[in-house]
Amino acid sequence: MDLSYYARLLVRRGWIVALAAVITAGAAFGLSKLQTPVYRATQRVLMQPARNDYGLTETLRILLRSWVVYLNTQQQAQAAIDRLNLDMTPGDVLSATTISSDPTQLTVQIDVDMEDGPLAARIAYELGLLLKGYRDEQNRDLNRQDRIEAIVLDVATYGQHSPRTGVNTLAGGVLGVLLGGAVVFALEYLESNVVRRQEDVERFLDVPVLAAIPADDARS
Repeated sequence: MDLSYYARLLVRRGWIVALAAVITAGAAFGLSKLQTPVYRATQRVLMQPARNDYGLTETLRILLRSWVVYLNTQQQAQAAIDRLNLDMTPGDVLSATTISSDPTQLTVQIDVDMEDGPLAARIAYELGLLLKGYRDEQNRDLNRQDRIEAIVLDVATYGQHSPRTGVNTLAGGVLGVLLGGAVVFALEYLESNVVRRQEDVERFLDVPVLAAIPADDARS
């Protein structure tokens, strides 16, 4: 099959692909709009050693995971609830919170996903302050050169995390193109042995058609 065959196929059945793409993209867009938006607030805390020492920095990297564990507890979730005077349970806070560490940047990141974006930002920021308070308390018993300071970077920001309407719509359109293409080629396969046009004869016999006898017009 040459390119001209595919071009004719696209002209004859391209509407199927286009219709499938429109339907699936529209469905993805509609479903996205029906979902309740969820916002993600992010708070980063920089863990900074008091001196540029390889041993202290390596110790810091090892301790990053322990600080993640420290924050990810019901005790700290309850502390945040009490300080913010929230009508929530520690389980509610923990289920909405993801805490991770980055040893390359020496940071602890707190992500809070909620339908209420400003509330998520307040909780993320408060958890960052709790980590800072914990480090300040630990540093009191250490020499100044051995301390690891927790620096809360800016104030937690938030943005819509889901649904991602644009991405979902695009993915729906791509899926529609694939499904429409599959339908077109399935129909073409089912009709591969049906002769209707001159091109079908040439394709089936692999010889050129030199002449054709026109069909008689039906007369009353």
